[in-house]
Amino acid sequence: MNTERASNTERVSKRGISRRGATAVGCTALALVLVTACSAGTTDSAGVSSAGKPTVRVALGVDASYAPFYLAVERGMFAKAGVNVELVKTEGGPAASEAVSAGTAQISANADSTALPLMVNNPDLRALGVFQSSDRYLKVVLRDGIKSPKQIKTMASIGGLGLYSTHRYLQHNGINPKSVKILQSSPPEIPGMLEQGSIDAYVLFEPWAARGDATGGHIAGTIGDFGVKYVQWLLADQSWLKDNEDTAGKIFKVVAAADKLVTDDPAAAAKATKQQVKLPEEQTVKVLPEITFTARGIDEADVAESKKIVDFYLAQKLIKKSPELGTTLLKGWYEQNAK
Repeated sequence: MNTERASNTERVSKRGISRRGATAVGCTALALVLVTACSAGTTDSAGVSSAGKPTVRVALGVDASYAPFYLAVERGMFAKAGVNVELVKTEGGPAASEAVSAGTAQISANADSTALPLMVNNPDLRALGVFQSSDRYLKVVLRDGIKSPKQIKTMASIGGLGLYSTHRYLQHNGINPKSVKILQSSPPEIPGMLEQGSIDAYVLFEPWAARGDATGGHIAGTIGDFGVKYVQWLLADQSWLKDNEDTAGKIFKVVAAADKLVTDDPAAAAKATKQQVKLPEEQTVKVLPEITFTARGIDEADVAESKKIVDFYLAQKLIKKSPELGTTLLKGWYEQNAK
């Protein structure tokens, strides 16, 4: 193992994930990339760093919504809490929790409507608590020349929250989602598809909504306009969690503290985001107020909302059965382990 890499207490894997096609194919590609990253010198959670601290890989996307993690890394907050954390960047969407299911990360950050379908295939996936929510961060982008949703023939979407929001947007406007061609793609590719005229619209988070607005499209609203609000969960696989609840709790406490820092000092959060993932500070400062950064436990309202999301997926035949919400959503875990 590379000694210099092992001595780092907080690292960000700079291996981007490019995933196209079906989820199964994406998961395989993701596993291959992350296994390569692990063999290149990362330490798994069963081992320890050179400082004797547990090492945990946290999979997450690359956008402003993950500012608490970036700020925590920049300020050494994980190391001060006694854990050695490596942030593993993915393209967003289901890829983060797919990494947990594949065993190449121990914790992930994903939206509720993204994680719930994954819990069907991996019933050991556990939602530990909420660290943010928003009904404004994801936006509808229409191609210039498209003046009404009724004109939409083709859209692009990422899995999970993106696909859920896309279907809800179409239904809200009286359009059967089956009448619209929905192409699965990755966030960086979608604005270019709009600019080329390959698609008419998409629903996506920043910076990709603004990118589309600047290159052949216009922002036509937010997900809150059609009744969608997401919460982001921290997730772990039960096989790891059962022996590492103390470590998971320490990590969640750091994220909760970083949430408050992001709210109190968005400029510092934007600077950390730029240092970690190269996003422009001015862009991050602009979108951070669209997100509520508050950590809390999962409650009955979350379970009820998850049931609504699952029922929607079932009705649209996007999943074949419901996950066991009473098992996968850990009510009380945050209060017991991270508060």
